[in-house]
This record gives sequence, C-alpha cells and structure tokens, in this order.
Amino acid sequence: MKTILTTDPARFARMDTGELRDHFLLEDLFKRGELSLIYWECDRTIIGGVVPTEAGLPLVAGKRELAADYFTQRREVGVINLGGAGRIKVGPATHELARFDALYIGRGHPEVVFSSVSAADPACLYLLSYPAHADYPTALARKADATPTHLGSRAEANERTIYKYIHPGGIKSCQLVMGYTDLAEGCVWNTMKPHTHMRRSEVYLYFDVPESQAVFHLLGQPAETRHLVVRNQQAALSPPWSIHAGAGTCGYCFVWGMGGENQEFSDMDHVEIRDLR
Repeated sequence: MKTILTTDPARFARMDTGELRDHFLLEDLFKRGELSLIYWECDRTIIGGVVPTEAGLPLVAGKRELAADYFTQRREVGVINLGGAGRIKVGPATHELARFDALYIGRGHPEVVFSSVSAADPACLYLLSYPAHADYPTALARKADATPTHLGSRAEANERTIYKYIHPGGIKSCQLVMGYTDLAEGCVWNTMKPHTHMRRSEVYLYFDVPESQAVFHLLGQPAETRHLVVRNQQAALSPPWSIHAGAGTCGYCFVWGMGGENQEFSDMDHVEIRDLR
C-alpha cells in the first residue's frame, strides 16, 4: 500500500507540476485482476480501486499501515461500482452491485471479498475508507435510493445533479460521506462557486472522461491556486485548506467522498470567484 504524506500550503506553493501530481493525483487506481490501495495521511484516508476478473479479490489490511488483524477492524468502507455487475461478500452475506450501486461496510467484518459476475465485463469498484469509532450496519443503496440534489445552471455551464448515498439522511456511517455528481449535457464546471472545509478532507474520482479529453482540476488556497490535468478514473486529493473544483473539455462525472470532523454536507466555506488567484 503506497503512502502519501500530508502537504502544507507553504510547501504546496513551491511545487512544480511533477510534485503536484505526485502528492495530489492518483493516476493508476484501476488494474484488471488487482486491488490497489493508497493510504493518504490526511484524516487517515484510504482510497482504492478493485477490478476483479476470474478470481475474487479479498480486502486485506496492510500490517505496516493499519497494524490490524483485518481491514475493517477499526475502519468503515464505502464502495461505488462504476463498471459491470459485481458482488461483494461481507461475512456470510453477498451483495450484488450494478453500475452506480453503492455499498457501505461497517467496521468489524474480517472477510470482505470483491468479485465480478463476468470477467469479460468486470466490475470497477471504487472504495473510500476512514477510521470508525462505532458499529453501523452494512447497507446497499441503488441509484434510485440516492438522494438527488440539483444545483447550478446552464447559463453558468455548471448545472449538475448530486446523488448522495452515505450521509446523515441516507446510509448511516461514523464519518464517511460519499456520493457522485453527474453534469448536465453541455455543462463542464463542477463545484462552482468553489469552497474549502477546514473540518473535512475530500477526494474526487473523475470518471466517464473520454480517452481524448481531460478535466482541469483546481486546488490550493483561494489566493494561491494550481491545477491538475486529470484523465479518466483518476482521483484528486483535497486537503481541508484547499479548494476543489474543475472544468472539463467535455462532460464527465465524479465520485466525491469526505471524512473528518463532521458529516454536514452544507458545512463549507464558500469562496467568491472574484477572490480566486
């Protein structure tokens, strides 16, 4: 499991493009037949990509990173399927996930195994995990179960629908909040006006980005911004002091996930566009 250490704003301001990509962009999460995990020191976040093919892939703990007997001994996990039909075995129960279905896995499950219904059209399972201080039941949500919120406008090229899965009004968790955003046709901006939230870190996983296209993800303090050129199924890390917004060269979607001090979706510090530098 690769570890990425937290970066402060002063060091961020001195980084070149390569350093920014090394510290804030996950480029190769999804590999056929593999489970990939990244440990981000900020809020002790773990980000993962799972593409099962012929054999099931167990979720295992990194002894050095977690010092745990099994992955969910002290952790909770959120999973959203972005590919073909998949299955997740949690103890004796098996959960079937179609595209855009989400599964919350509470702490205390020694056995978690990911598999695909068809190796020719494998599941593409994106996972996000944070430490958990209490037990919450494992729960499955279909896209139809998600809480949709409509934001933005066509005039500002940021009309979008936010689907909330794991949050206080949906699937309950300790600190994980997770869902995805779908932009309306012809709209390219996400999360405008931008914001920070010093009480939570966040991860964006961009997907449905055509191979020849890209998203320009903005990060940094409002008066000291930089950008990352992000391709399909790549994730951008956002520490609490950083804005997180972006514009694509065409339409796209992204999974967002947060962990930290609270779970209030509206707890954010908005930044006026005129104040960005």
